[in-house]
Amino acid sequence: MLFMLFMVKWFLSRSVSVAYRLREMNKKNNYKKQVNPMKWTAEAETAIKKVPFFVRKKVRSKVEAFAGQAGKDRVAIEDVQAAKAHYMKNMDEEVKGYRLDACFGQGGCPHKANDSEGLARRIESLLENANLREFLKQQVNGPLKFHHDFKVTLSDCPNACSQPQIKDIGIIGAAVPAVTDAECSMCGACETACKDCAVSLDACAGKPVIDWERCLSCGQCAKVCPTGAIAVDRYGYRVLLGGKLGRHPRLADELPGIYDEDSVVAIVQWCIDEYKRGSTKGKRFAELVAEDEGLIKRLLEDIGDGRFVNRPYSVRPLCNGHS
Repeated sequence: MLFMLFMVKWFLSRSVSVAYRLREMNKKNNYKKQVNPMKWTAEAETAIKKVPFFVRKKVRSKVEAFAGQAGKDRVAIEDVQAAKAHYMKNMDEEVKGYRLDACFGQGGCPHKANDSEGLARRIESLLENANLREFLKQQVNGPLKFHHDFKVTLSDCPNACSQPQIKDIGIIGAAVPAVTDAECSMCGACETACKDCAVSLDACAGKPVIDWERCLSCGQCAKVCPTGAIAVDRYGYRVLLGGKLGRHPRLADELPGIYDEDSVVAIVQWCIDEYKRGSTKGKRFAELVAEDEGLIKRLLEDIGDGRFVNRPYSVRPLCNGHS
């Protein structure tokens, strides 16, 4: 059980830079695996099946890489145990002071609302320049562990596979829709595509109506509209702060509005600075957000309202007695 939990934590500790490099190299790596796949003994297979399914494939690849470095073409139970011992012993060395995660896979997110690769590179540069590992070494009494990392994650769509709701900073791609002057065919494709019941057809006006209280800016309605009656008005990002798991878990608080890339970078820098000012003994940024009710207000005042796009609010108009 300890091995399972460790390998999950170790896999999730990989930075987004690794994720995006893997995305670019995916086809090449998959080809190599198909040509010369590494074999596993039955005992090693039994051990890897105890790892949770949602990270099993990646944990398997890490164990294979560890065995491959030793010149082996077959993974035995001894290799699994050796990989476990190696990473348990060297955990402090693996901790970078931050963790930058993203949803990724071959071809990227199939539901992508906004591309985050360029943003990810800028954020990683900020995190690297912040010297968070050295900061933590000064604050933490003892060896560093993965839970000490400052955690940032990006998700290209509201499905949020990278779990931004439970990270110090969560960023979700957004495509803000808008009703245009183009003629609507009243086909209902937008209603069908919207998983959040945020789009309806107004028979009186002959136009779609967007409920901004429900809309998550996924952009799916615009993608399926055959006439352009709904189109993407602008692209940006939703930003969440202060999520964490552990003994006292909390969901992140979402900032108001949809932010452009420069604003997201400014927010991340502000949060890093606030974290280094307020964190002692390894205290998470999420804990600072939970303890300081004025933190988010100060952030919004410092960043300034003019740097982000507000989602307009509208109510569904009355038509035939229905609201």
